[in-house]
Amino acid sequence: MTRVALVAHDEKKSEMIELVQSNESLLGTFDIITTGTTGKRIMEETSLTVERKESGPQGGDTQIGSEVVDGRIDGIVFLRDPLTAQPHEPDISALLRICEVHDVPLATARTGAEYLLDGLANDDESEC
Repeated sequence: MTRVALVAHDEKKSEMIELVQSNESLLGTFDIITTGTTGKRIMEETSLTVERKESGPQGGDTQIGSEVVDGRIDGIVFLRDPLTAQPHEPDISALLRICEVHDVPLATARTGAEYLLDGLANDDESEC
């Protein structure tokens, strides 16, 4: 099963919810992993079930990065707020870098996220 991570900074959580709601039927076919608060919001505002890690500042980004290293993530949507400093910026940078090292697709903006999800869906269909 395709496994995707969904992460959003506080200022981008509403945008993540909109993205998830507009792709809920597709995401329902994926195994979803999230950071804490993002996952809580997704489960409250959709019918999806997600595996929640810690919140980003509490190590959730690092936990997701570990899954990338272990080959358990097929893609990541990380809606980042580029205009607000994050106290856990080193963890965020490490996650972005580890995606590059392990060639895991990563989208940090809504349009890129749409392409990433479509691509994962097409990969999933071609494997059937």
